[in-house]
Amino acid sequence: MAERSTAAVDVADNSGDDPLTAKADSAATDGVAEAQKTAGRKAGTTEKKKAERQTGEQPSLTTPELHSGHKLARRYRLEECVTRLDGFSSWRAVDEKLRRAVGVHLLPADHPRARSVLAAARSSALLGDPRFVQVLDAVEENDLVYVVHEWLPDATELTALLAAGPLEPHEAYQLVSQVSQAMAAAHREGLAHLRLTPGAVLRSSTGQYRIRGLAVNAALRGITAERPQRTDTEAIGALLYAALTQRWPYDNDAHGLSGLPKGVGLLAPDQVRAGVHRGLSEIAMRALANDGATASRQEPPCTTPDELAKAVAAMPRVKAPEPEFPTPPEYQRTTYQQGTYGRPQPHPAVTQPVAAPPPPLQSRTGTALKWAVSALLIAALGLGSWQIADRLLEPEATTKTPVPGPTSDEKPKPLTPLTVESSRDFDPLGNGVENGNLKVNAYDGDPSTFWHTVNYATPDFGKLKKGVGLVLDLGKEQEVGQVDLSFLGDTSVELRTAPAGTVSEPSMPGEYTTQASGSGSDVTLKPAKPVTTRYVLVWLTELPAGPSGYRGKLSEIKVLG
Repeated sequence: MAERSTAAVDVADNSGDDPLTAKADSAATDGVAEAQKTAGRKAGTTEKKKAERQTGEQPSLTTPELHSGHKLARRYRLEECVTRLDGFSSWRAVDEKLRRAVGVHLLPADHPRARSVLAAARSSALLGDPRFVQVLDAVEENDLVYVVHEWLPDATELTALLAAGPLEPHEAYQLVSQVSQAMAAAHREGLAHLRLTPGAVLRSSTGQYRIRGLAVNAALRGITAERPQRTDTEAIGALLYAALTQRWPYDNDAHGLSGLPKGVGLLAPDQVRAGVHRGLSEIAMRALANDGATASRQEPPCTTPDELAKAVAAMPRVKAPEPEFPTPPEYQRTTYQQGTYGRPQPHPAVTQPVAAPPPPLQSRTGTALKWAVSALLIAALGLGSWQIADRLLEPEATTKTPVPGPTSDEKPKPLTPLTVESSRDFDPLGNGVENGNLKVNAYDGDPSTFWHTVNYATPDFGKLKKGVGLVLDLGKEQEVGQVDLSFLGDTSVELRTAPAGTVSEPSMPGEYTTQASGSGSDVTLKPAKPVTTRYVLVWLTELPAGPSGYRGKLSEIKVLG
């Protein structure tokens, strides 16, 4: 794979240019001539490509020469070229509208694979499965075709994980389980990967494996297969083999891994490396093409991702290793003895005499003192009793002044419904899209319609993100005292609001203030006191179970103020 850094691209594109001063001097006189030359070059290029198509020759593949800083659709700013190969280039870019990193594939619109790349990208985007890196945009514009996809800065390629050594059995089990299930779901929708290498599998910081380049990577390189399910199944087997042994299961080196010795054939993972989990070794051999042989038990081979996923599910679950705690230092005997901490060691000493307590008051002076104290106590008691009696016999004083209380005019102000001017589906921690075409169903006054999220593998969004939701724009700052929500299924939700004075909609959850939270199918969220805001975020944090996964369904929102 030929790669070139952004710096190299810039140098190559700028080489041979005339100095800027020379260009300025000739601009006034040579403008018309230069335009004629440019038109001539374009016409020549068009005629050349037309002739190539008529003669059946493949047109020459030239990767678009774009620079760091170039902007697509006035939105995607190219930052760094990471791949340049076979007429296309791949970039790390920034989506300036949503202020996040994205990836971009670029190729000329007349590239022989441009149409298939667009079709593959659009089909992959429709899948909407969070186990795959999502395609965000696929556009043909200004003689360019570009595909925009998620960029996961906190994820690590399987290539990098394997460079550090084989995976633990539990981690290898999670890899083959998650990847086979994801590919089984993709093939049920008619989508294949065909280039499932260690570089195409990413592990997120939460332990979730995600697959990038579904259908698109193969289309960019013109890869096809007669049996796409078998091809992807064998690729998953190779990934598991590499995870168990840190070796590529063929006799050639690939993806930074050493291949098997030439001439020995396909050895089982537990024959290549000691201590390999026997069940996972068996699964790897059943997935790999092996001339009909699988492993010592001669189990039937797995020829589709669905068969492989079922075989993994049928094996005993591989448990995660017990957490390791640091061993406490070995106990050391000391000279400490109970009751002697901080004291010198015992040794013979002279016993100090203990002073006797003073004798009680038994003299004549003591007796007189006792009688004097007794007399004072009796006098004090008598004086106190007289004052209490005098207070009780005193005639009742004048009528007390009443304490002011609430009047009938000070009843709490009733809440009234506020109008939602507009809304937006809010998924800044994912691919940015969460069924926005259905958002108005959540506040149209019809409880039979609803907005819903996409399907997730677990109630906590497959551990891919903290939540999703809807942002409601009230049109202007208003006082919000309560929000009533109706869900289909028990759902955990938070009420968040933008700070007072915010003039544009915040783009991240942390820019909103959490005012209240709750869960259930009918949830009332009240701030501690009415809050003034223009933007209200209904933020779902846990989803209910559905027939095919976990999905939030919000049928009605009422904002009261």
